[in-house]
Amino acid sequence: MDAVLLLAHGTPDNTESVPEFLRNVTGGRPLPDAVVKEIQHRYSLIGHSPLTEITHRQAQRLSRLLDLPVYVGMRNWHPYIPDTVRQMTEDGVTRAVAICLAPQNSRTSVGLYRRALFGTAGGEQLYPPAGDAPAFTVEFIESWHDHPSLARAFAERLTPGWTQASVELGAAAPILFTAHSVPERTIADGDPYEAQCRATAELVASQVAGLPRGNWRFAFQSQGQSGGAWIGPKVEDTMLELKQAGHRGLMIQPIGFLADHVEVLYDIDIAFREFAEKNELKLWRAPSLNDSRPLADALADLARHGLQRAGGDASAGGAARNR
Repeated sequence: MDAVLLLAHGTPDNTESVPEFLRNVTGGRPLPDAVVKEIQHRYSLIGHSPLTEITHRQAQRLSRLLDLPVYVGMRNWHPYIPDTVRQMTEDGVTRAVAICLAPQNSRTSVGLYRRALFGTAGGEQLYPPAGDAPAFTVEFIESWHDHPSLARAFAERLTPGWTQASVELGAAAPILFTAHSVPERTIADGDPYEAQCRATAELVASQVAGLPRGNWRFAFQSQGQSGGAWIGPKVEDTMLELKQAGHRGLMIQPIGFLADHVEVLYDIDIAFREFAEKNELKLWRAPSLNDSRPLADALADLARHGLQRAGGDASAGGAARNR
C-alpha cells in the first residue's frame, strides 16, 4: 500500500506542556527558567498554537486529492514520528513519500526529521528517542523550496493584501519576506538553508504582479535566545532601514513557515506589530498557506513524483531509503 507521510515540528498542547516540548526541541538540553517562562508567556498570549490541527487538515485535503492515506508525524510533540511509522507498518504500508513541511532544507529542521524517521547508525541516542528504521520503502524529499506551485501558492496569498496595503499607503508597499533564523555555525558548516530561503523569496516576488523591481527585502526572524550568534539580518533592523528609506509601512510574508503557529501568531502578529507601531510604521501580514488548496496541490505534485521515483525500489523487500 502506498502512502504519504507529512513531517512537521510539532507544538505543545497548552502552556503547561511547554517545558517538556522545549526539552524535545533542544535535544534534552535544559534552558534557563527565564527563557522557558517567556515562551510560556508567548503561548498564553496567542491562546493556542493551531499547528497540529492545521497539519491534520492538510493531510485530510491531500488524502482526498491523491486518494491515498496521508499520515502526520511530529518531531517534537504528539503524534511523534516513530509512533506514526509504527502505525503505518501496522496498516500495511509498503511504500511512502515523506515530505517535510519545511520547504527549505536545514540540518536543524529537515535533518532532525530525517533522523527521527530513519534512526541513526552506531547507537547514537536521540531526544526524543528515534524508533527503528521503517520496514517499508521511503522516498524522503530533502527540499522543495523552489517548487513552482509553492511559489505560486505564496504569491496568491500575498497579492490581495499587498495590493490593499499599497492603496492605503498611496504607494507600492515594500514586502519583507521572512524565515526562521538558525545559528551562524550551521551555515558556516555548509548548510543550504540560507540560500534556499532567499531563493524562495525571489521566486515569490517574481510572481507578484505590479511589484516594482527591488521593492522587497528578506530577513530572518525568531533568533534563539541562547547558543551563540544566529544569522540575520533581523526583521526589526530591516524595518528600521525601510523607515529610513522613506517608507511608511510594509507587508510581511513568512516564506519559511507554511502554517500559523507561535512564530507567526506571536513573533509577527504581536511582537513585530508592536515594534512597527512604536516606530510609526504600518504593518500587514499575508495569510499563511495553512490547509489551502494551492498548498495541497504542491504537496500532491511532490507526492506523485516521489512515488514514481520510489517505484523502482518497490520490490526491494521494504528496505528504507532516502534522498
